[in-house]
Amino acid sequence: MSRPTASLDRFDLAILDILQRDNLTPQRVIGESVGLSTPAVQRRIKRMQRDGVIQHNAAILNPESVGQAITLFVEVEFISETGDLIDAAKRQFTASPHVQQCYYVTGEADFILVIVVPDMAAYERLTRELFFRNNNVRRFRTFVTMDRVKTGMTVNLAAAPSAAPLTDPDGPA
Repeated sequence: MSRPTASLDRFDLAILDILQRDNLTPQRVIGESVGLSTPAVQRRIKRMQRDGVIQHNAAILNPESVGQAITLFVEVEFISETGDLIDAAKRQFTASPHVQQCYYVTGEADFILVIVVPDMAAYERLTRELFFRNNNVRRFRTFVTMDRVKTGMTVNLAAAPSAAPLTDPDGPA
């Protein structure tokens, strides 16, 4: 579910750009880079976390290095798209530790899943759990990745609206 666009100024966007590349960058370094004091950076980060602009702080792992060698993309199509059945599917997909990402989409498929598993036997077991035991699944189609060319979760901030005033709403820099 989407939220309204937050009011972000150029300082916020500069902070977000740094945090997307390295979330462990010290706030002092961020402040020096964007022209704000460390407390001002800290207030802005806390506000953006509170407002849902920053959703999570996490390490991005190489799945192969932790024994999850296979990444699959799966299109799932349902027989019936009632609200209750879609909500149940969202809960089921969210609860699965193998489902890395889940998107409710338009088009022929109802969901696109990104799944990470150690081997094809694990995926076969997962298909039984997620798809074959669900009487509402019409069909699913699997795409096995051959190479992880580009992965990440960064958002292009160049097109972000930055019409907000440049004064610091959290106090002086």
